[in-house]
Amino acid sequence: MASNRKNNNLNNIKMQAANEVGVPLKDNGYNGDLTSRQAGSVGGQMVKKMIESYQNTAK
Repeated sequence: MASNRKNNNLNNIKMQAANEVGVPLKDNGYNGDLTSRQAGSVGGQMVKKMIESYQNTAK
């Protein structure tokens, strides 16, 4: 399914972004113990990676 692939791709981006900024995400999906700063760092890094990916494919 296409939506399953999109979810897997987004999860891969999220885990990679968290690793790059040093935020310890759990694979089980619950990360309620993260601070707002940590969650924001992951989100910001994800956006940065998605923009880079788009720019690389748009060339």
